[in-house]
Amino acid sequence: MGLFRLLFWILVIIAVIWLWRRLMRPAAPPVNKSGPDAPKPMVRCAHCGIHLPREEALAEGSRWYCSQAHLTQGPRRGGR
Repeated sequence: MGLFRLLFWILVIIAVIWLWRRLMRPAAPPVNKSGPDAPKPMVRCAHCGIHLPREEALAEGSRWYCSQAHLTQGPRRGGR
């Protein structure tokens, strides 16, 4: 009988410690995909091949460019 009583109290103490630690732990912040760290759509410059965020790129038809100079020069020939 004494061994079961000891095991019972050990389990009660472990359960209380676990519950206390769980309640004291700060809640994890919700994951927001539209925040500043959210991935942005990327495009590739048709002239030099660099990847950049679509919002910073210049478009001409279905092609994207990283700068006005590359847009003026057009796509690279024979390379990429």
